[in-house]
Amino acid sequence: MKLLYFAWLRTKIGMAEERVPLPAGVTDVAGLIEWLRGRGAGYADALANLDVVKVAVNQEYVPFSHPVTAGDEVALFPPVTGG
Repeated sequence: MKLLYFAWLRTKIGMAEERVPLPAGVTDVAGLIEWLRGRGAGYADALANLDVVKVAVNQEYVPFSHPVTAGDEVALFPPVTGG
């Protein structure tokens, strides 16, 4: 699974992307986020307030209940505004 981090999430986590095997027991975005929070202080801080975190799986915006699989690309980013 490829994980991408954007904007201040990237800064807090300390990297723009990483590849990880699908964690045991993780079946959806919410479970993946919980697993990520347990990986260290940077992850926990970046993912503390999910009201300001958006997710895309395979380049499509999804809710936290969306399923994830081993081959997915998961992007985490703050809400985007346009003008």
